[in-house]
Amino acid sequence: MRAGRRLGVLLVALAAFAVGGTTPVVPAPAASAAHGIPRTAVLDGARLHQTKIRLAHGDAHLRRAARALTARADAWLGQGPWTVVDKPRPAPGGDVHDYLSQAPYWWPSQPPAPGNEWGCPYVQRDGQRNPEVDTGTDRQDLEKVVDSVYDLSLAWYYTDDPRYARKAGQILRTWFLDAATRMNPHLNHAQFIPCKYDGRAIGIIDFSQSYTSVLDAIAVLDTGAPGWSADDRAGMTRWNKDFLNWLRTSDFGRQEAAAANNHGTFYDMQLAALAYATGDEALARRTVQQAASARITPQIAGDGSQPQELTRTRSWHYSTFTLVAHTRLAAIGRHVGVDLWAYRGPDGQSLFKAVDYLLPAATGAAAWSHPELAFHRYAATDVVHAAADAGSTRARRALPALQEPPGGDLWPLRPAPEQLDSIAG
Repeated sequence: MRAGRRLGVLLVALAAFAVGGTTPVVPAPAASAAHGIPRTAVLDGARLHQTKIRLAHGDAHLRRAARALTARADAWLGQGPWTVVDKPRPAPGGDVHDYLSQAPYWWPSQPPAPGNEWGCPYVQRDGQRNPEVDTGTDRQDLEKVVDSVYDLSLAWYYTDDPRYARKAGQILRTWFLDAATRMNPHLNHAQFIPCKYDGRAIGIIDFSQSYTSVLDAIAVLDTGAPGWSADDRAGMTRWNKDFLNWLRTSDFGRQEAAAANNHGTFYDMQLAALAYATGDEALARRTVQQAASARITPQIAGDGSQPQELTRTRSWHYSTFTLVAHTRLAAIGRHVGVDLWAYRGPDGQSLFKAVDYLLPAATGAAAWSHPELAFHRYAATDVVHAAADAGSTRARRALPALQEPPGGDLWPLRPAPEQLDSIAG
């Protein structure tokens, strides 16, 4: 680190220590930028700031995580940017700027033939991913956009290396802002089924399962990243407001909001995060408050199991996947004064119990006794971290026995649950 940057970090550290070690309150956006504290929707910006100080002072545990993070960020520097206009054919509506993805568990029932190039009709095979969904649509490129800007923005925040910030900005501008390459702010053609549906409401989960990471990446860049301008910030705010409006008013959005399974929980998480990021804290607060009885009570049983997910062919994946939505929603609640971790349903349902149910398999103490096509023990690592941070003694004791995810455990640098196992695995 250059001498000027090292001095700047030291001065910030001294200022932080002068307040007596109390947990700082996340300030308003202008103050956040001035003090380097991101106004993140899921991540705790003040905690990121404190972590940056500890990293600058040589914390060995954090340095190990930082090496893993920068290795990921370095790999993104030579990739992208990606755009929705690159797909070989447009979405059914004909606009190349419309996002297009294909339903992952639907397969052709006939060999492709003249007059039936798709092999229709399509039939469902739950948990078995059709490889054709990863060609000719925008789904894989979206995943790269989300993962890259998250890794790059955090790598910039912790290292001050401008290459990471400039690459993140380029990727965001290409996908969301530049007139020639931008995505339209709706999901009318997500998870279409050839010869059956031009798009489906459940396709919203393509975004809701991960877009909160983009919102946090933008908040990190907003603290003064090189190459990230006021026009960029304003443009992303407009895009996010338009997307939020589509989620709230479209038929697809209303259907997904009414979903009783993990789709509804992910919808709430996305809605609350977008509301918070665009300044509507009242909507964010209402959404998190309502999630207690509307999501936790019906989805989690008194013993902590998730009955809807246990019937799936990928029951372990979906049990951890759904808890990512619940625990990220709880993280958003922290910013608006709602504690979902404290909620107890009429039969004792709680997020803590849901994590406890996973602990034997997550630590390797017992086998997972439900259907699972591809068991990955590390899939639960982040949600156990989240429960430990929220005060669970059981989760805290389980931490040493958790399996490290591929690419390293990044929790110390980005303490928010991620989907660690791919459904394609």
